[in-house]
Amino acid sequence: MDAALLYSGGKDSTLAALCLDRFYDVTLVTGTFGVTDDWRHARRGADRLGLPFRTLDLDPSVAAEAVDRMIVDGYPRNGIQTVHDHALERVADLDVAAVADGTRRDDRVPTVSRADAQSLEDRRGVDYLAPLAGFGRRAVDRLADIHLDVETGPSEAVPRADYEAELRALLADDDRDGASVESIFPAHDQSVVRGVDRPAPFGVDTPK
Repeated sequence: MDAALLYSGGKDSTLAALCLDRFYDVTLVTGTFGVTDDWRHARRGADRLGLPFRTLDLDPSVAAEAVDRMIVDGYPRNGIQTVHDHALERVADLDVAAVADGTRRDDRVPTVSRADAQSLEDRRGVDYLAPLAGFGRRAVDRLADIHLDVETGPSEAVPRADYEAELRALLADDDRDGASVESIFPAHDQSVVRGVDRPAPFGVDTPK
């Protein structure tokens, strides 16, 4: 079965890809508004995983809506959620049996509720998969320490292909009061995967 996974090149979406690859023919998909070329970082991550990769054009009006929402709110949460919801709908347009993302159990944003997941499945005729939905951050960090070579640092210094990069760029170009990147996005670290130690397939013994 084919599955399309929203992919940023960070540790969460990379671990989600490793989980799904045991059961699905996975294609890694990065949505882009065409604002930056940061999707290249995700392509490099896909090459390290040895999985097919493609970009998917997102509607620029959704990015504009998200930026407007963030400026009004004064924080990015609802804007990022708007983009993630749109990206899942766009991925569902692909000819795949399942769509997936790397959301964790304790993520604040983006999230997909049970009701929203069921709605997506019923309306679009796809399965929605969240391989890390039962994992908290600590468990994800432990798995990443074992299986991934991860670079971590401030979001502006560690580029990856997530929605934040393009939304930051749009905010930087917005001349409205309260539109500065620093006033809306709190300082935080993010990760980008530089190397992958793939788990052995089922039935293959690994050295103790």
